[in-house]
Amino acid sequence: MDASLEKIADPMLAEMGKNLKEAMKMLEDSQRRTEEENGKKLVSGDIPGPLQGSGQDMVSILQLVQNLMHGDEDEEPQSPRIQNIGEQGHMALLGHSLGAYISTLDKEKLRKLTTRILSDTTLWLCRIFRYENGCAYFHEEEREGLAKICRLAIHSRYEDFVVDGFNVLYNKKPVIYLSAAARPGLGQYLCNQLGLPFPCLCRVPCNTMFGSQHQMDVAFLEKLIKDDVERGRLPLLLVANAGTAAVGHTDKIGRLKELCEQYGIWLHVEGVNLATLALGYVSSSVLAATKCDSMTMTPGPWLGLPAVPAVTLYKHDDPALTLVAGLTSNKPADKLRALPLWLSLQYLGLDGIVERIKHACQLSQRLQESLKKVNYIKILVEDELSSPVVVFRFFQELPGSDPVFKAVPAPNMTPSAVGRERHSCDALNRWLGEQLKQLVPASGLTVMDLEADGTCVRFSPLMTAA
Repeated sequence: MDASLEKIADPMLAEMGKNLKEAMKMLEDSQRRTEEENGKKLVSGDIPGPLQGSGQDMVSILQLVQNLMHGDEDEEPQSPRIQNIGEQGHMALLGHSLGAYISTLDKEKLRKLTTRILSDTTLWLCRIFRYENGCAYFHEEEREGLAKICRLAIHSRYEDFVVDGFNVLYNKKPVIYLSAAARPGLGQYLCNQLGLPFPCLCRVPCNTMFGSQHQMDVAFLEKLIKDDVERGRLPLLLVANAGTAAVGHTDKIGRLKELCEQYGIWLHVEGVNLATLALGYVSSSVLAATKCDSMTMTPGPWLGLPAVPAVTLYKHDDPALTLVAGLTSNKPADKLRALPLWLSLQYLGLDGIVERIKHACQLSQRLQESLKKVNYIKILVEDELSSPVVVFRFFQELPGSDPVFKAVPAPNMTPSAVGRERHSCDALNRWLGEQLKQLVPASGLTVMDLEADGTCVRFSPLMTAA
């Protein structure tokens, strides 16, 4: 790589690439050195002191960073090590250094370059994930895109909002619909960001009688919408899941889209299954997401890229409203947020991107097929053959008697016996999950508690591609 860096005419750019490579090598090599010097105590440089008058060289400063990152490893052998992020990770990290360097260009050059970076990245993402003619908003906090989309929906539906502000909302309260399976804290975050009272949120229950207990109940949602319209409220936005945070189930997005069109509601989709839109075969339920008004994606975890932003793709025709909502910006620094992704997508190429997502999905399918052959293992996402998330739990049935650790208690059992049995089974699954995590640390397995099913183990390789 050093030889190829010499071909770059701009000495500053070549130097930056070289410095980053050296700095990363130094930090990654430090793991080996820490192991060799395991018996030694922390060097005095780790103790905070006054700022040195003469200044320090780059190596000394990196040495301090390294000590702060790895200093307590001999005390806590279980602490997670820094990943060796490889060259593709260096591309993403270089984007941050490069962004700062580019921002020193003169205004006209800066405007042209940032516009190009933003338009390229937007076009590539829309093509990869089948979202035609979309716009893109890049953001560090994963939920921020949805908050801006809500703001856009408010500006679109309340014509006088710019002038009259909360008065128009007070007279006709907006309603944001969230699935009961939505990730925790999302509704609260939206209300805090938008300055809306909590009654503006409506939790839509999931199906329990028919279909998945993690899928939004469409018939019940329609009833809620009709009730809100009758009470003089304005159904504003619905957040649907293409892969719920817990078990990776996909809502009936096609039916939800029809319902939203009928009542003029903005449809936003999020979830790990959106990654599968890049593949040749996509399940029809996830494919329906390409017709929604907006979707939030997290290419960083999916592709194993550190420090790249999340992306919200959306469709809207009014540039004045997207500017007011904060989805578009004239500031070059905002456009430069796309730079780490712009570099990384080119480095991986279309084949590399598809291959990574495909590999994660195949890992899940192989695990699912293997688990089906094991007695006493219950898979929770069996109906979704193409789901890249596998959630399972152990339960045991003894021959010739009532099942012992089973999902549904026998009708003749007392509530206390049911409680004890469930507690035992949960403890066993927690132990199973922890053992598997220790045996295969790179698998990214998580242990989680589900209300209906108890303690389960989740395997979601797309979220641990690194």
